[in-house]
Amino acid sequence: MDGAARQVIEQSNRDAFSGRISFGAEIGSLMMVGVESYLVDYRARTVTYYMPDDQCCLLPMTVPDVAIPRVFDNAALIAVIRSAQSGAIGFPAFVAQSMAAGCVGYIVWITGQQTGYLGRKGVAYTELFQGAA
Repeated sequence: MDGAARQVIEQSNRDAFSGRISFGAEIGSLMMVGVESYLVDYRARTVTYYMPDDQCCLLPMTVPDVAIPRVFDNAALIAVIRSAQSGAIGFPAFVAQSMAAGCVGYIVWITGQQTGYLGRKGVAYTELFQGAA
């Protein structure tokens, strides 16, 4: 991965996790440098960005001190997603609330235009990007 792409990824990561940019703006920045997908792991406190040639960029992330319950509350997670999509909450609140709903992390498939939210015990919820068919 070239240095310019890594710089864009690192800046996008900082901006997204601080709440300075929207999900759409983050995706746009990552698409410009060819990121195919990324995995947010709340328990490991990492984000891994994947390129089409399988190169990756692993970055640390700060997560709130929220205990992730064993039960995945699908309805609560969907409510959190909708709140973030409407702009009612920013990304830092999204992280805390999705963790409280039992989400241990998620994978964003930029090229597939969907996000898979993961719970303990293999439970998952898939959300298509807004406007994706």
